[in-house]
Amino acid sequence: PIDDGLKEGRNLETNYYYTQMNKEQKFAYYALLEGLKSLSASFDVPRLEGQEIFDVFFRLRLDHPEIFYAESIRFRYFDHSSFVEVIPEYLFDKKKIKTHKQAMTARVEKLARPAAKLSDEEKLLYIHDFICGNVRYDKLKKQYSHEIIGPLGQGVGVCEGIAKSVKVLCDAIGLWCAVAIAEANPEKGIRYRHAWNIVRLNGKYIHLDATFDLSLSKDDLIRYDYFGRSDQWIFRDHEPLVWKAPVCDDDQLFYYRRKKLSFTKTEDVEKRISQYGKKGKTLVFHWRGSYLTREVLADFVSFAQKVAEDCGRAVEISVNRAQAVIRMDFSDRIRETMVSEEDAIVYPE
Repeated sequence: PIDDGLKEGRNLETNYYYTQMNKEQKFAYYALLEGLKSLSASFDVPRLEGQEIFDVFFRLRLDHPEIFYAESIRFRYFDHSSFVEVIPEYLFDKKKIKTHKQAMTARVEKLARPAAKLSDEEKLLYIHDFICGNVRYDKLKKQYSHEIIGPLGQGVGVCEGIAKSVKVLCDAIGLWCAVAIAEANPEKGIRYRHAWNIVRLNGKYIHLDATFDLSLSKDDLIRYDYFGRSDQWIFRDHEPLVWKAPVCDDDQLFYYRRKKLSFTKTEDVEKRISQYGKKGKTLVFHWRGSYLTREVLADFVSFAQKVAEDCGRAVEISVNRAQAVIRMDFSDRIRETMVSEEDAIVYPE
């Protein structure tokens, strides 16, 4: 039977992938959860086929990022048995796991504390900014970087570890959050799956890709190109999902839109460019008036260059074309206008 004690301190609704499973998978889910929580060397799970057990194990760890120490599983079938013996493969020995669990629990509680009295939107901003300001992408791809112990313990991570860290922090401060997993696409040079988050704010579901924003953030300026995106926008540069997720059909919570930095009129863009150009500041804005064509971009570049020259400056411009976000750096330290593409990077994992 399902152990009701597992529900303590956590609404079952936060276990998104659990809610998507059939009855047999749910029983296997909780048997795996109990065995992994108790650090058992082996335990029985209701019988499922091999790939189905792997999928339940994988989705369980998306629901429960605090189980960071279980790397994989092996299993043995027995004739005429309704159970399968599961043998977990742990990242560390039992003593070290307990030490790391205590450290991670303390770390999450410490990070969650300052957000306790914030609004839900402020809580999510707090988590996003923590990731972008304190985590670097682990190009060496250490195993722990796929788990919360990487970003939260070592300050390094890959997309899976970053998405799980966002999830565990959202759980700690009361935000509904799930980890989304996208397919690989070798034909497009995307050899590995990518992970990010779907969060519920003000009753609406939104996409949040902290890894992509981290890849764009530089010079102490945090980017929000992937904060509050709808399905329509996120899948411009993200592959289809492995498992279905809640529909995100509203773009009103997109960060730049909330900050009145998402424009539909050319004259509004030019007004903001003039303000930032005269002050020599960095402007990041979103264009949603039409497609960001070469002609539209060329007009913005030409206007920004004129503003910069009138102020004795130059402007460096970078474009995230997929999300129609443009960054303009006005400075007297550069000699000529430069324009570059700035698509968020899908790092190899």
